[in-house]
Amino acid sequence: MKKALHLMLSVTLLGAMVGCGTNSNTSTGGKEVTPAPADSKPAATAPAPAKKVELKVFMGFPRFKDQFDKYFEQFKAKEKAEKNIDVTINLEMPNPDQAKQILQTRLSSNDAPDLFTLHAVADVPSYYKAGYLSDLSNQPFAAGLFDNVKKTVTFDGKIVALPLESLEWGYLYNKKVFNDLGLKAPQTVDEMKAVVEKLKLNKVTPFELSFQEAWIPQLIMALSLGGIVTSEHPDWIQKMNKGEASYKDVQDVFNIIDIVMQNGTDKPFEVGSAQGSTDFANGKAAMWVQGPWQAEAIQKVNPKIEFGVAPLPVSNNPKGTMINLSTSTSLAVSPTSKNKEVAMDLLNYILDPKDSSALFQELKFNPVSKVHTYKSFPWIDEAMTYVSQGKAYQDLSLPNGVTDEQAKLLQSYYAKQVTKDEIIKSLDKKWADAIKAQQ
Repeated sequence: MKKALHLMLSVTLLGAMVGCGTNSNTSTGGKEVTPAPADSKPAATAPAPAKKVELKVFMGFPRFKDQFDKYFEQFKAKEKAEKNIDVTINLEMPNPDQAKQILQTRLSSNDAPDLFTLHAVADVPSYYKAGYLSDLSNQPFAAGLFDNVKKTVTFDGKIVALPLESLEWGYLYNKKVFNDLGLKAPQTVDEMKAVVEKLKLNKVTPFELSFQEAWIPQLIMALSLGGIVTSEHPDWIQKMNKGEASYKDVQDVFNIIDIVMQNGTDKPFEVGSAQGSTDFANGKAAMWVQGPWQAEAIQKVNPKIEFGVAPLPVSNNPKGTMINLSTSTSLAVSPTSKNKEVAMDLLNYILDPKDSSALFQELKFNPVSKVHTYKSFPWIDEAMTYVSQGKAYQDLSLPNGVTDEQAKLLQSYYAKQVTKDEIIKSLDKKWADAIKAQQ
């Protein structure tokens, strides 16, 4: 009896144990589970690895490398924080004299940078027709552009570049030198001759000459041609495009070119833009046919210098003495970019509502957008007084290659290697060849 009772208890206990094991295995798949401590926390999820993107950026003004290096570092941090994208920016900044040729070679050989600078007036039409420019009309930066600036980067009804340098420029002059000698900015060629003579009488060199880089003497032609064409030959561009005009019609451009070249500093072919800025800042010459884009370099050498911007006289008709009003260096995005989304992010960051004012102010650039809140510079205010009087013109649109040809020829002209007639003949041919190539 005792044995039977013991057997029954053993079977009952075994069944209970089996039952408990079956219930436990129902929720764990047969695996033994160790209860978690009451105060334990879920394991943290590892952050997703950052996406790596490389951008190639081509910009034609090496004098601003430090500023853009710093600004691009800010963009990289922003892109990493907001989108977890680790951006590498390969910045290429060749000398301005070689930049355009290098870029055109890259574009034509299907090796386009993701972003690149170009001249709004001189380059946009030909680059757009060649398919090198993306439509930026719907990008966030576009809505804030000032209307007059927006027009300069619009082609075929589309915004195709972001404007960097909006310019009101003529020549630079040392205000202290002018004030000390009782001089005012001349409004005619004869008045300029008188200013030159008074400067020389007081042992002051009239003009800084820095012809080591061909684009600098070309500025004299740009201003003189702009003033004469706008005031005396308003249909000259159209006639040239039709083969019905010549540079001989506007040969008075040489009046002011000769005055500048014959009354300047020595050894100009040993002086480029950097040394020219230093020389002008240190008072080596009273005037420099150069744009206010050199302001940062000039003030870096002499923070106390006071300089003004005045229109270059081109004849004895004051109506031709005009400020050049234009947009020059602009930034475009290649349609073939493999990282177009990030390229567009960088493009828009150039006019970021929060950060771009500090960048443009440091570069000494004019405001180009409603997002810019900094005060304009004194030399810009001076130039704008002429603009408000109607004494300004939009930068002339010359065929591709003509500006570069003018630059080379003016270097040769100073060195007395070519005559005026030879320059006229060469520029007429270059213009005609460029029009033919477009057809």
